Amino acid sequence: MKKRVISLVMASMMMASAIVGCGSNAGSEPAAPADNANKTEAVDAAIESAETKVEESGFSYTGEGPISEDGGTIKILAQTSNYSNVDITKAPIVLKVFEEAGVDPDWQLLDYNSYEDAITPMLSAGNIDADIIKIPDNDPNQIWIKSGMFVALDEYFDYMPNFTKWLSENPVQKAELTAEDGHIYYVAGVNVAHDYQPVLMYNQVWLDKAGMQAPENLDDFVELLRYFKENDMNDNGDKNDEIPMSIMSDFLPYMFGPAFGLDLVSGFQADENGKVTYAAADSENYRKYLEFLNGLYKEGLLEVEFTSLDRDKVIERISNDLTGVAFDYSWAMSMMYSNVLPYYDGTEKTAFVGVAPLSGEHKGFYVGRNFLSGMFGVSSKSSQIELACKFLDYSMSEHCQDYYQWGIEGESYIVNADGKREYTEQGKDNDWLQQFGINPAFVFPAQQSVEATDILVADWHAKINADQRQYVVDPWPMIYATSDESDTINMYLEDIQTNVDENTTAFITGTKDIATEFDGYIAGLEALNLPELVNIRQQQYDRYLKALSN
Repeated sequence: MKKRVISLVMASMMMASAIVGCGSNAGSEPAAPADNANKTEAVDAAIESAETKVEESGFSYTGEGPISEDGGTIKILAQTSNYSNVDITKAPIVLKVFEEAGVDPDWQLLDYNSYEDAITPMLSAGNIDADIIKIPDNDPNQIWIKSGMFVALDEYFDYMPNFTKWLSENPVQKAELTAEDGHIYYVAGVNVAHDYQPVLMYNQVWLDKAGMQAPENLDDFVELLRYFKENDMNDNGDKNDEIPMSIMSDFLPYMFGPAFGLDLVSGFQADENGKVTYAAADSENYRKYLEFLNGLYKEGLLEVEFTSLDRDKVIERISNDLTGVAFDYSWAMSMMYSNVLPYYDGTEKTAFVGVAPLSGEHKGFYVGRNFLSGMFGVSSKSSQIELACKFLDYSMSEHCQDYYQWGIEGESYIVNADGKREYTEQGKDNDWLQQFGINPAFVFPAQQSVEATDILVADWHAKINADQRQYVVDPWPMIYATSDESDTINMYLEDIQTNVDENTTAFITGTKDIATEFDGYIAGLEALNLPELVNIRQQQYDRYLKALSN
């Protein structure tokens, strides 16, 4: 019987989770549901107090700039931009936030691509001199919370009117941010979780030259790749320079996993009966997934150096009309991929076009994203915790979110006579807009906007995005693990993930033989205590479903 790993019915339940105070977020676990109700009373009281309290004397921060009468300097440890040509510290939008806040930045920015590897040992050692820190993940197992590295923000809610207002208006996210001890430690950015998600894209000009439609299943997809590989698709007289598919390795699970019934993006998954499994330990479907990718690799349809391919290289290939298939966040469709094609004229017919997911024995789907993303906390070692809380609060205000989504009036956008906004000509240039500092989620808790993105991208792109929503399903929900659960997860999960990553690459490239060594791989995961982790995830998911039913 064909199974849908995360059924649309379950996705609908997750979207309706606001009723019970739980939400849906990818790749990490949510704040514990109903059992924590009594622990959140202190947070509720802190929010109510902060919304009504007026400081009796001295400078009063009201949520607007400036945040301090005397100014000051805020030390921020965060990421560089994921665009190599963007210096986020000089971006006008970022500078505007500091100017209006009346404080100066002292930046400590680590490379975007290696941020987690670089900051994790720093956090573990407690060797950080910063007021505000962007944590490397959503801290699902409360590692950094338990380390004492961050202050409980609810104890400073009198200085955070914007954040308390946002929490009151977003009870789902408030529940997700509430730790096991009942405190809130992080301010988070917000993703558009069902729009502009990772999507399969084809060079429409190449498709038309081949006389083919976008494939709906894996077999037709392979035939298309073979055609691209064997024919002079770019009409330059050389039939050997075509690269049929340019896919960064991180996107292979997004692109092909669902066709085999696997949510490899989230890792753990639940079927329509609520049974939890680990996708990369599915002895039948994961094996077929690896066999399929190994077949592409042997044929040269998946390039030899697929593990080292990055976005800049993909863009370079597209600009030289060398590749026919890509997979990336939908944002790239018209803003980074189509616009560099030598013949793109602004129309869908000359673009890299997003399509429905591929199906195999299982119907394809796209895995949506976490609503919460980009967690920022105030260091408990800061010598100016109140000022840091004020700045973090101001940086997530509606006023600043408007900057993050639209930029600065007259420079990146204008307001028409009918009151509607539209981007200026230079604002429609993605490179310029990135350098201007749009969506600076690397350094601030930025909230993404579907409306602003729809206006920014080509009209045909916005229509495709709207059509893609039907294929996007919620990932594994986000719930903070209990203390006992997190201890076990911290003990075993990293080794399991490392084992999976190493073996996956080996099986795809053929350095390990799937026929003779796959069973040993599964046995190895069991020896690393995977069954115990699956049991914990099952308990968490059962709690989640109970909260939904309540």
